[in-house]
Amino acid sequence: MRDPFTNPFSADDKDRQSIWEMLVPRDIDAFLNADWSMVAGDFVEPEFIGIHGQNNGNPDKWTLAFPTLADYRDEWLRQAKDFQTIEFAEDPRTAIFTTTRLEEIEINGDRALVHKKFDGGIKKADGTLDRMNWQTLYYCKRVDGRFRISGFTGYLPYPMGS
Repeated sequence: MRDPFTNPFSADDKDRQSIWEMLVPRDIDAFLNADWSMVAGDFVEPEFIGIHGQNNGNPDKWTLAFPTLADYRDEWLRQAKDFQTIEFAEDPRTAIFTTTRLEEIEINGDRALVHKKFDGGIKKADGTLDRMNWQTLYYCKRVDGRFRISGFTGYLPYPMGS
């Protein structure tokens, strides 16, 4: 069984290791703390664009929900603060790590395409499950020697055929 807290990329693969660190532990910890400052430097702000897949496999239903990084930041903070109001029956950090898969990263020169998937959920105190079944494609660009997020197409169904 894989350890969800361990970076799956070898020490020889610094680019993929750093992308995983950015999009898994740093992103999760920032979200749980509702602290945008922890991830603010991970974006290429002038180029940023975010597509909302509406949990729909049909691209005709997708929207340009985040034309600027500020638009995405505001929605991210709203979701993070809402998440903090939920009572869970298990440690949410462990549950999110266990649910998260980021094992596919294609690098071509100074660009990367990253596949991040969520498959599972978090048990709530009321006995229900906060279901996490979606995926995001991140577009990254090497800036100042490290990869940063220039955009994404997210909130896509996982698996895509559903």
